[in-house]
This record gives sequence, structure tokens and C-alpha cells, in this order.
Amino acid sequence: MKTIVFFLEEPSAREMLVGLLPKILPDGVQSRFLVFQGKQDLEKNLVAKMRGWQLPESVFVVMRDQDAGDCGIIKLRLCELCRKADRSNVIVRVACREMESFYLGDLDAVEKGLSLTGLAKLQNNKKFRTPDNLGTPSAELERMTRGLYQKVSGSRAIGRHLSLENNRSHSFKVLVDGIRRLANVGGI
Repeated sequence: MKTIVFFLEEPSAREMLVGLLPKILPDGVQSRFLVFQGKQDLEKNLVAKMRGWQLPESVFVVMRDQDAGDCGIIKLRLCELCRKADRSNVIVRVACREMESFYLGDLDAVEKGLSLTGLAKLQNNKKFRTPDNLGTPSAELERMTRGLYQKVSGSRAIGRHLSLENNRSHSFKVLVDGIRRLANVGGI
């Protein structure tokens, strides 16, 4: 059985994926999560954890936030760490600024997940048409939900409502496309 192993920067990413993956993964593909305590912990331990992974038919997704860094440099560094681990069946995905841009790209999911009203109609506002361009999506999400959004519980609540087709976040679409490619029997 094929396994997609997710190397994640934080627990909130796991919670989002637990809700999202049933919409993406076909029967016969399972997921596993290795959650780190932030981006430094992820980068420090990635090579050893990936190299030591023994489950056959495993493919890997490394995911972290861009934050204030340069997306291209971050991705190159993570790809280099994967090469050091002697793994070629890996995709690296960097969420533009923060994973919360995924949620701001689908305000209907935020509305449903947090039992709010009036947010989905904001999706066509200029700043939510390209949420990956927002500087601090988590602060924006917290503000617009009046503090109701919390990283872990909010990710758990919103993840299962995220639309695979109607999300305005480009980095979300790239993540979903990569997971779909890995889930196919042929690999990457």
C-alpha cells in the first residue's frame, strides 16, 4: 500500500491535512504525519528522519510556511536536504507567507468551519482574490473572525471544508496538485 508521509512544520498543518486528504487520496493510499516544532526543528531533523524512514512504497511531502523568507531559497534548501537523505520521491511545498492564506483563499470554508456568516461574500474583495500576497494571513484571519480562529482548532475545523476547485490561493492549488500526483500509482 502506498503511503504519503508528510513532514510538517507545525501541528496546525496536520489538522488541516486530516480534514483535506480524504477528498484527495484514492483508496489504497494512506497518509502519515511527522510534525516538528517549527521550521528550524523541521530543517534540523529532516535528513535523519527521512533517511530513517523504512516503510516500503512511501513518498514524501515536505511542507512549511514561507513567513518572511524568500520562497525560492527556502524551497532550494529543503530540496537539498531531501537529496542529502537520498530521497527522490519527494515534493516540497512552501505555503506563500503562511498556511492561513489557504483559508483566506476559501472564505466559504472559513465560514462553514467556524460557524460564521458574512465572510464568503468578501472573497471577491481585492485582497482575498490573491491571498498569497498578504503579509500576515494569520493576523488577517484572526481579525476577520474576531479572535475565533485559533491555529490548531481552526485548522481542524476549516480543513474539511476547503474546496479543491475553488480556492484562490495559488500555493494551496500547487499543494493539492502535488499530492494528487504522488497519490497516483506511478509516483511523481
